[in-house]
Amino acid sequence: MFAETLQELGLSPNEAKIYEALLGLNQAGVGEISSKAEIHRRNVYDAINRLIDKGLIFPILSKGENIYSPVDPGKLLELVKEKETSLNKILPDLKKLYENKAGTQEAYIYRGVEGFKNYLRDILRVGEDVYMIGAKLGWFDPRLKNFIDSFLKEAKRKKIKFFHIFDAEVKEKGRETLPLLGTDYKFLPPEFSTNSAIDIFGDYVVTFTGLKLYKIDEEVTLFVMKDGKLAESYRIWFKFMYDMCPPKK
Repeated sequence: MFAETLQELGLSPNEAKIYEALLGLNQAGVGEISSKAEIHRRNVYDAINRLIDKGLIFPILSKGENIYSPVDPGKLLELVKEKETSLNKILPDLKKLYENKAGTQEAYIYRGVEGFKNYLRDILRVGEDVYMIGAKLGWFDPRLKNFIDSFLKEAKRKKIKFFHIFDAEVKEKGRETLPLLGTDYKFLPPEFSTNSAIDIFGDYVVTFTGLKLYKIDEEVTLFVMKDGKLAESYRIWFKFMYDMCPPKK
Protein backbone atom coordinates (compact mmCIF):
# COMPACT_ATOMS: atom_id res chain seq x y z
CA MET A 1 0.00 0.00 0.00
CA PHE A 2 2.75 2.44 1.01
CA ALA A 3 5.76 0.57 -0.37
CA GLU A 4 5.98 2.57 -3.59
CA THR A 5 6.16 5.88 -1.72
CA LEU A 6 8.70 4.46 0.70
CA GLN A 7 10.86 3.43 -2.27
CA GLU A 8 10.69 7.01 -3.58
CA LEU A 9 12.18 8.07 -0.22
CA GLY A 10 15.19 5.82 -0.83
CA LEU A 11 14.22 2.43 0.60
CA SER A 12 14.79 -0.70 -1.48
CA PRO A 13 11.68 -2.72 -2.45
CA ASN A 14 12.38 -5.29 0.29
CA GLU A 15 13.11 -2.63 2.91
CA ALA A 16 9.86 -0.85 2.08
CA LYS A 17 7.79 -4.05 2.31
CA ILE A 18 9.40 -5.09 5.60
CA TYR A 19 9.00 -1.67 7.24
CA GLU A 20 5.35 -1.50 6.18
CA ALA A 21 4.78 -5.05 7.43
CA LEU A 22 6.32 -4.25 10.82
CA LEU A 23 4.15 -1.17 11.21
CA GLY A 24 1.17 -3.52 11.02
CA LEU A 25 2.70 -6.23 13.22
CA ASN A 26 4.22 -3.86 15.81
CA GLN A 27 6.89 -6.46 16.57
CA ALA A 28 7.76 -9.79 15.00
CA GLY A 29 10.47 -12.31 14.27
CA VAL A 30 12.02 -13.00 10.88
CA GLY A 31 9.61 -15.81 10.08
CA GLU A 32 6.50 -13.73 10.69
CA ILE A 33 8.02 -10.75 8.86
CA SER A 34 8.86 -12.99 5.88
CA SER A 35 5.28 -14.23 5.72
CA LYS A 36 3.67 -10.81 6.15
CA ALA A 37 5.95 -9.01 3.67
CA GLU A 38 5.90 -11.97 1.23
CA ILE A 39 9.70 -11.99 0.99
CA HIS A 40 11.83 -15.14 1.16
CA ARG A 41 13.35 -15.56 4.62
CA ARG A 42 16.96 -15.48 3.38
CA ASN A 43 16.38 -12.04 1.82
CA VAL A 44 14.78 -10.64 4.98
CA TYR A 45 17.98 -10.66 7.06
CA ASP A 46 19.98 -8.28 4.83
CA ALA A 47 17.06 -5.86 4.50
CA ILE A 48 16.51 -5.88 8.28
CA ASN A 49 20.17 -4.99 8.89
CA ARG A 50 19.94 -2.09 6.47
CA LEU A 51 16.75 -0.85 8.14
CA ILE A 52 18.51 -1.01 11.51
CA ASP A 53 21.41 1.04 10.08
CA LYS A 54 18.91 3.61 8.83
CA GLY A 55 17.29 3.79 12.25
CA LEU A 56 13.88 2.65 11.03
CA ILE A 57 13.64 -0.55 13.06
CA PHE A 58 15.36 -1.91 16.17
CA PRO A 59 15.94 -5.42 17.54
CA ILE A 60 14.44 -6.67 20.77
CA LEU A 61 16.93 -9.26 22.04
CA SER A 62 15.55 -12.47 23.47
CA LYS A 63 16.74 -15.98 24.30
CA GLY A 64 15.03 -17.35 21.24
CA GLU A 65 14.61 -15.71 17.86
CA ASN A 66 15.34 -11.97 17.72
CA ILE A 67 12.25 -9.81 17.56
CA TYR A 68 12.15 -6.57 15.54
CA SER A 69 10.00 -3.49 15.96
CA PRO A 70 9.59 -0.33 13.83
CA VAL A 71 10.34 3.19 15.01
CA ASP A 72 7.84 6.04 14.62
CA PRO A 73 7.29 6.85 10.91
CA GLY A 74 8.27 10.44 11.71
CA LYS A 75 11.85 9.16 11.39
CA LEU A 76 11.26 9.11 7.62
CA LEU A 77 11.02 12.91 7.63
CA GLU A 78 14.36 13.07 9.41
CA LEU A 79 15.93 10.91 6.69
CA VAL A 80 14.54 13.21 3.99
CA LYS A 81 15.87 16.30 5.80
CA GLU A 82 19.27 14.67 6.26
CA LYS A 83 19.46 13.98 2.52
CA GLU A 84 18.37 17.54 1.76
CA THR A 85 21.06 18.90 4.09
CA SER A 86 23.71 16.73 2.43
CA LEU A 87 22.60 17.81 -1.03
CA ASN A 88 22.58 21.51 -0.10
CA LYS A 89 26.21 21.23 0.98
CA ILE A 90 27.37 20.15 -2.47
CA LEU A 91 24.71 21.86 -4.62
CA PRO A 92 26.73 25.08 -5.23
CA ASP A 93 29.67 23.04 -6.54
CA LEU A 94 27.37 20.90 -8.69
CA LYS A 95 25.86 24.04 -10.21
CA LYS A 96 29.33 25.41 -10.98
CA LEU A 97 30.22 22.19 -12.78
CA TYR A 98 27.00 22.38 -14.77
CA GLU A 99 27.42 26.04 -15.71
CA ASN A 100 31.11 25.67 -16.60
CA LYS A 101 30.34 22.84 -19.02
CA ALA A 102 27.35 24.57 -20.63
CA GLY A 103 28.30 25.68 -24.13
CA THR A 104 27.33 28.92 -25.84
CA GLN A 105 25.33 26.92 -28.41
CA GLU A 106 23.32 23.85 -27.55
CA ALA A 107 20.27 21.95 -28.70
CA TYR A 108 18.45 19.23 -26.81
CA ILE A 109 15.01 17.79 -26.10
CA TYR A 110 12.81 17.48 -23.01
CA ARG A 111 9.91 15.01 -23.04
CA GLY A 112 6.79 14.45 -20.96
CA VAL A 113 5.49 16.19 -17.86
CA GLU A 114 8.82 15.80 -16.04
CA GLY A 115 10.62 17.29 -19.05
CA PHE A 116 8.17 20.18 -18.95
CA LYS A 117 9.17 20.75 -15.32
CA ASN A 118 12.83 20.79 -16.37
CA TYR A 119 12.11 23.63 -18.80
CA LEU A 120 10.44 25.57 -15.97
CA ARG A 121 13.47 24.93 -13.77
CA ASP A 122 15.63 26.37 -16.57
CA ILE A 123 13.58 29.57 -16.41
CA LEU A 124 14.31 29.91 -12.69
CA ARG A 125 17.98 29.03 -13.16
CA VAL A 126 18.48 31.62 -15.91
CA GLY A 127 16.49 34.22 -13.93
CA GLU A 128 15.66 36.50 -16.87
CA ASP A 129 12.34 37.75 -18.28
CA VAL A 130 10.31 35.31 -20.38
CA TYR A 131 8.59 36.07 -23.71
CA MET A 132 5.89 33.65 -24.86
CA ILE A 133 4.17 33.30 -28.23
CA GLY A 134 1.04 31.18 -28.59
CA ALA A 135 0.63 30.69 -24.83
CA LYS A 136 -2.36 28.67 -23.60
CA LEU A 137 -1.96 28.59 -19.80
CA GLY A 138 -0.50 25.08 -20.07
CA TRP A 139 1.44 25.79 -16.88
CA PHE A 140 -1.84 25.37 -15.03
CA ASP A 141 -2.39 21.77 -16.09
CA PRO A 142 -3.72 20.06 -12.89
CA ARG A 143 -0.72 17.68 -12.89
CA LEU A 144 1.58 20.67 -12.36
CA LYS A 145 -0.39 22.44 -9.63
CA ASN A 146 1.98 21.98 -6.66
CA PHE A 147 5.04 22.51 -8.86
CA ILE A 148 3.70 25.67 -10.51
CA ASP A 149 2.68 27.21 -7.18
CA SER A 150 6.27 27.03 -5.93
CA PHE A 151 7.59 28.02 -9.39
CA LEU A 152 5.59 31.26 -9.43
CA LYS A 153 6.67 32.13 -5.88
CA GLU A 154 10.33 31.66 -6.79
CA ALA A 155 9.90 33.59 -10.06
CA LYS A 156 8.39 36.46 -8.08
CA ARG A 157 11.27 36.36 -5.62
CA LYS A 158 13.73 36.53 -8.53
CA LYS A 159 11.70 39.36 -10.10
CA ILE A 160 11.21 37.47 -13.36
CA LYS A 161 8.60 39.11 -15.59
CA PHE A 162 6.42 37.26 -18.10
CA PHE A 163 5.35 38.76 -21.43
CA HIS A 164 2.64 36.77 -23.17
CA ILE A 165 1.01 36.65 -26.57
CA PHE A 166 -1.87 34.30 -25.82
CA ASP A 167 -4.08 32.38 -28.19
CA ALA A 168 -7.49 33.99 -28.54
CA GLU A 169 -9.43 31.42 -26.45
CA VAL A 170 -7.49 32.42 -23.33
CA LYS A 171 -9.19 35.81 -23.43
CA GLU A 172 -12.58 34.37 -22.51
CA LYS A 173 -11.71 31.17 -20.69
CA GLY A 174 -8.64 32.17 -18.71
CA ARG A 175 -9.81 35.27 -16.89
CA GLU A 176 -9.28 33.82 -13.39
CA THR A 177 -5.71 32.71 -14.10
CA LEU A 178 -4.39 35.69 -16.06
CA PRO A 179 -3.80 37.92 -12.97
CA LEU A 180 -1.27 35.36 -11.67
CA LEU A 181 0.98 36.14 -14.65
CA GLY A 182 1.12 39.92 -14.48
CA THR A 183 -0.36 42.46 -16.88
CA ASP A 184 2.04 42.28 -19.84
CA TYR A 185 -0.03 40.26 -22.28
CA LYS A 186 -2.03 40.49 -25.50
CA PHE A 187 -4.04 38.05 -27.60
CA LEU A 188 -3.58 36.71 -31.11
CA PRO A 189 -6.57 37.03 -33.45
CA PRO A 190 -8.67 33.80 -33.44
CA GLU A 191 -7.51 32.66 -36.87
CA PHE A 192 -3.91 32.36 -35.61
CA SER A 193 -4.53 29.88 -32.78
CA THR A 194 -2.44 26.68 -32.87
CA ASN A 195 -1.50 23.86 -30.50
CA SER A 196 2.14 25.04 -30.37
CA ALA A 197 4.12 27.67 -28.48
CA ILE A 198 7.49 29.41 -28.42
CA ASP A 199 9.15 30.67 -25.21
CA ILE A 200 12.25 32.86 -25.09
CA PHE A 201 14.34 33.57 -21.97
CA GLY A 202 17.99 34.50 -21.64
CA ASP A 203 19.91 32.70 -24.38
CA TYR A 204 17.19 30.04 -24.74
CA VAL A 205 14.43 29.44 -27.28
CA VAL A 206 12.01 26.63 -26.44
CA THR A 207 9.51 25.41 -29.03
CA PHE A 208 6.90 22.77 -28.36
CA THR A 209 3.58 21.44 -29.53
CA GLY A 210 0.82 19.37 -27.90
CA LEU A 211 -0.88 22.21 -26.04
CA LYS A 212 -4.49 22.90 -25.26
CA LEU A 213 -6.07 25.40 -22.91
CA TYR A 214 -4.90 24.53 -19.37
CA LYS A 215 -3.44 21.24 -20.62
CA ILE A 216 -0.23 19.73 -21.96
CA ASP A 217 -0.02 16.37 -23.71
CA GLU A 218 1.32 13.45 -21.67
CA GLU A 219 4.11 12.98 -24.24
CA VAL A 220 4.78 16.67 -24.90
CA THR A 221 8.17 17.24 -26.57
CA LEU A 222 10.11 20.46 -26.00
CA PHE A 223 12.91 21.44 -28.39
CA VAL A 224 15.41 23.58 -26.50
CA MET A 225 17.94 25.75 -28.34
CA LYS A 226 20.61 27.81 -26.60
CA ASP A 227 22.07 30.58 -28.72
CA GLY A 228 22.23 34.19 -27.56
CA LYS A 229 21.93 35.74 -31.02
CA LEU A 230 19.04 33.47 -31.96
CA ALA A 231 17.21 34.28 -28.72
CA GLU A 232 17.68 38.01 -29.32
CA SER A 233 16.24 37.63 -32.83
CA TYR A 234 13.18 35.90 -31.41
CA ARG A 235 12.74 38.71 -28.87
CA ILE A 236 12.76 41.25 -31.72
CA TRP A 237 10.14 39.22 -33.60
CA PHE A 238 8.12 38.95 -30.37
CA LYS A 239 8.14 42.73 -30.00
CA PHE A 240 6.85 43.18 -33.54
CA MET A 241 4.07 40.64 -32.98
CA TYR A 242 3.19 42.16 -29.59
CA ASP A 243 2.93 45.65 -31.08
CA MET A 244 0.77 44.36 -33.94
CA CYS A 245 -1.69 42.50 -31.71
CA PRO A 246 -4.92 44.34 -30.90
CA PRO A 247 -4.80 46.28 -27.61
CA LYS A 248 -6.40 44.69 -24.56
CA LYS A 249 -9.95 45.76 -23.78
